[in-house]
Amino acid sequence: MEDYLMLVVSAIFINNILLIRFLGNCPFVGVSSSMSSALGMSAAVLFVNVLASLICWILQKTVLDVFGLEYLQTLVFILVIAALVQLVEIIMQKVAPPLYRALGIFLPLITTNCMIFGVAVLNIKEEYTFMQALVYAISTALGFNMALILLAGIRERMDSTARVPKLLQGVPICLITAGMMGLTFAGLLGLAK
Repeated sequence: MEDYLMLVVSAIFINNILLIRFLGNCPFVGVSSSMSSALGMSAAVLFVNVLASLICWILQKTVLDVFGLEYLQTLVFILVIAALVQLVEIIMQKVAPPLYRALGIFLPLITTNCMIFGVAVLNIKEEYTFMQALVYAISTALGFNMALILLAGIRERMDSTARVPKLLQGVPICLITAGMMGLTFAGLLGLAK
């Protein structure tokens, strides 16, 4: 149980997939301009990350490793992720059309979100068991979501109250803020040992 707790804390805070490993920055900057979009993207990323990680882990252990097809890992993982994103798009378009429109191009970009692929590969590289892969997938998605929601809140607050110089408005101040968040999380790196 202690190992799982350390895996959760490490994935969310110490080795945050977004702020420390720098995976998934495209939606982080693109969707964080409004809280509603950030929340919608968070739910979609959680769903896709967990399912993709588990399906990829199962395929790796039962097909690729068994038949000596490890060299097809990248192709298989990308296909699994693309299929899951299509499923999320179809569901979101039917269930929440305003959110689907608000996410726009960033929803299909989950397919190319290197965080989703990175977590699936890290599960294999770290030789996690199925339960460890599940916990890691959920934890990395929660870490991603926490960083995304924090940045969205900060950006909304800055847009309404802060006097940001014209030169720094938009993406520049977003990147500066994200860098400061990353430095804050990097302060926790010593805890991993």
